[in-house]
Amino acid sequence: MRAVTWQGTEDVQVQDVPDPLIQEPTDAVIKVTSTAICGSDLHLYSVLGAFLDPGDVLGHEAMGIVEEVGSEVTRIRPGDRVVVPFPIACGTCWMCQHGLSTQCETTQVRSQDKGAALFGYTKLYGQIPGGQAQYLRVPQAQFGPIPVPDDASPDERYLYLSDVLPTAWQAVEYAGVPENSTVLVLGLGPIGQMSARIALHRGASLVLAADFVPARLTMAARHGVEVLDLREIDDLPATVRGLTKGRGPDAVIDAVGMEAHGSPVAAGVQKVAGALPDALAAPLMKKAGIDRLAALRTAISAVRRGGTLSLSGVYGGAADPLPMMEMFDKQLTVRMGQANVHRWVQALLPLVADDADPLGVLDLRTHRLPLEDAPGGYRTFQKKEDGCVKVVLDPQG
Repeated sequence: MRAVTWQGTEDVQVQDVPDPLIQEPTDAVIKVTSTAICGSDLHLYSVLGAFLDPGDVLGHEAMGIVEEVGSEVTRIRPGDRVVVPFPIACGTCWMCQHGLSTQCETTQVRSQDKGAALFGYTKLYGQIPGGQAQYLRVPQAQFGPIPVPDDASPDERYLYLSDVLPTAWQAVEYAGVPENSTVLVLGLGPIGQMSARIALHRGASLVLAADFVPARLTMAARHGVEVLDLREIDDLPATVRGLTKGRGPDAVIDAVGMEAHGSPVAAGVQKVAGALPDALAAPLMKKAGIDRLAALRTAISAVRRGGTLSLSGVYGGAADPLPMMEMFDKQLTVRMGQANVHRWVQALLPLVADDADPLGVLDLRTHRLPLEDAPGGYRTFQKKEDGCVKVVLDPQG
């Protein structure tokens, strides 16, 4: 089959790789009809090469048609249309039973002291071949895949249940957004877009969102978000306080993470680590503070006293310095982590199936490309060119 493979820093190639096979009785094989490029994939593209090998298949946002199932898989059968959540979880361990599927005790990558295995996401998370391919082997298929209606709706109606929507829903849940609250979203990539829309859907009276990319700002404004253009603002926390009675928002959602524009020193460490041999780069990235923390520091400054920070952007440094005095003095609550997809999907399914499209899922994808064009899609997404907000790949086209 054809698949998107990592070959080196900022070098992905579409290659022939072996077809996936049923290896365990709890496996399934999916014919992938749509698969997306995530902002987290850009971390692999440009920063986290120390934890990848040439030829690794990328991608963790996929959906398609069930081709084959193992003997212990009874929830789905060949011909079913399914979305595949990005965490690989068993559904029966203590963590899964408590809504923490990203910490699944069956698939935890204990050799790296990490949580549940993830599709297409480095040695740190199990080095499981990903979904940017024509076919995908799905471990733990007795629990993982989510059946969706087999109708004429475009895949983009359901595709984002794999990651974007549950991640955004959890970001809002962790932000503790009550009705009539005020929320600031930092970053208007796909997660930020959906976090802002979900916050409004769940009753926030004012949702502010900051970015500097015109296409992202325009998209968010279409959905009732009050956008803040960072090209025109010198002091974002002060601006936000001016819009929230001088206090700051009740919650800030950081949807940026380690790719934030900020410290040139941290940017330099990222580049140095990326150029080192893996044996040297991996320990550096595990133990050093390699993130650019401009977005997180902005969130800490902007949120009101007694407010909540919800971090959905991925951070990768183990020793990132934080302004603990300010956080303590302001009495902040901070929640973060990979999205526990199955915990939120039942609330999301009726919303994405609704023809009224209350979350605007059909207004997120800006580029749909054949799988063969994935290298160009990665470049366009990374450079934020051509009005790119979300890239979906078509493996069968």
